[in-house]
Amino acid sequence: MFTGLIREMAKVVSFKNNFLTLKAKYNPKIGDSIAINGACLTVVKTTSGTFTVELSPESQKILAMENYKNEVHMEPAMMMRDRFEGHIVQGHVDCLGTVKSIKQNGNSTDFYISLPSEYAKFIIPKGSVTIDGVSLTVNEVMDDSFRLTIIPHTVKNTLFKNYKTGTKVNLETDMFARYIYNMFKPNSKKDSGLSWNDVDKIMANY
Repeated sequence: MFTGLIREMAKVVSFKNNFLTLKAKYNPKIGDSIAINGACLTVVKTTSGTFTVELSPESQKILAMENYKNEVHMEPAMMMRDRFEGHIVQGHVDCLGTVKSIKQNGNSTDFYISLPSEYAKFIIPKGSVTIDGVSLTVNEVMDDSFRLTIIPHTVKNTLFKNYKTGTKVNLETDMFARYIYNMFKPNSKKDSGLSWNDVDKIMANY
């Protein structure tokens, strides 16, 4: 389990034969889980100042591998005694999103992210989403995309400073949105199920 708060930008030393070696201040142990650009990976080797994770062919098909170069987002798995911040992130990338457009908005920047239609139902206004491991709030939802408003600090200290129109990103939808959808999804064509507006109305009663 992770929080979506980037603890360090790790430097990519090499990526060969499915093994990604990184240089970082953080010193994990072999077997530790660590999120790299939002994907939960296992540490398989350590040296002085570096560690190595392994990416299976399946992972490489799902992930935005073009972002695994130069520097990457890194977050160690949570420990029970840690302060809980961000939101609950599993490190299981659902799909690739695409930066649709980038617009300046006063002292912040709006990033519009498109995603496959089958995952759009899990994107909720003012809900949470994880982009390349960064925990963010959804400001607006369209049919095939959503808008994020990113403050300068986040842009400067993450890969968002490198994103351009067309950039692919690892996207993990909110765990609770997935669970709630599956709990209340229609069981037949006659059963229309619940909309997110219905869920809001139910929650307002408590």
